Amino acid sequence: MFRSLVLATGLTLAAVPVVPTIASAQTQAVYGDQARDHASILAMAGTFKVTFDMRETTPLVAGYTPYPAKLSGGHEVVRAIVDTPDHVVLQHLLVVTDGNAKTMVIKHWRQDWTWQPSTVLVYTAAGRWTLRPLSETERRGAWSQTVWQTDDSPRYGGIGRWRYDDGATRWTSDETRRPLARRDATRNPPYDHYVGSNRHVLTPAGWVHEQDNAKIGMKDGKPATYVHEYVINTYTPATDFAVVAADAYWAKTKDYWAAVRTHWDSAIAKRSGVHVAEDASNGSATGHQLMLLADDIAAGDTAQESGKAEAEALVKRETGT
Repeated sequence: MFRSLVLATGLTLAAVPVVPTIASAQTQAVYGDQARDHASILAMAGTFKVTFDMRETTPLVAGYTPYPAKLSGGHEVVRAIVDTPDHVVLQHLLVVTDGNAKTMVIKHWRQDWTWQPSTVLVYTAAGRWTLRPLSETERRGAWSQTVWQTDDSPRYGGIGRWRYDDGATRWTSDETRRPLARRDATRNPPYDHYVGSNRHVLTPAGWVHEQDNAKIGMKDGKPATYVHEYVINTYTPATDFAVVAADAYWAKTKDYWAAVRTHWDSAIAKRSGVHVAEDASNGSATGHQLMLLADDIAAGDTAQESGKAEAEALVKRETGT
């Protein structure tokens, strides 16, 4: 089978063979269908009831006791804020109700998808992310997924291919290093990062995001895997919540957040990566202030342009760029 492949550089390779991988005696895993992949990514946009299920499973250090499973949930609006054949950006907006029945919208994580990229942004050490060059073999027929924190600072990135064999639509990343999530960072565990892979799967009732993590830290002067963790986040289509509140928040803040994304992109481009201090409660050192600025803009207490300028100064200061 042959297809024309469009590279991230804009060049087209005509009649490049898409090589199937044998998945079983009966089926083959075929990849490299850009249009089909693009549709699969867009299928994750919408309005959802979400369940977050996080479980430490297998302890690998003597005396380590896994934390109790944590099950939580809520509602999310996921919008495709950028949509081109080669690049899709999905912004998650968490909608919650406080104890006084007041609806709050919290800008949640963001996932960027890029077709056959030349690099992928990876987490390399505490507070450090680097653009890793990809070989032609790695990029061919593949999409990178870069995950960003609530303030659009980086979290992790990976490369993988969408597959459709055995009746499933799924994308699985390579194994990558990742910073601790807030659920772990705030409780001062003995490990300080994850090495994990993630899988996105479309289901008859929506989609799921599955993670397989090894939690790693130092022990007796050497790296040690303390425990394995399995995470499954389930997205089921729903409309019985304040969708309009999420869209209203985004309408008021989208220009500000577009500027913030530009500031991060600029910082990353200057050094082929970025260094920004991690913060247990807010993800990164910029998290608290960038989110407050967005809230002030949404409330009408801060003008767009002054908020953008303050955000730019903050990102430059915290990244040293």
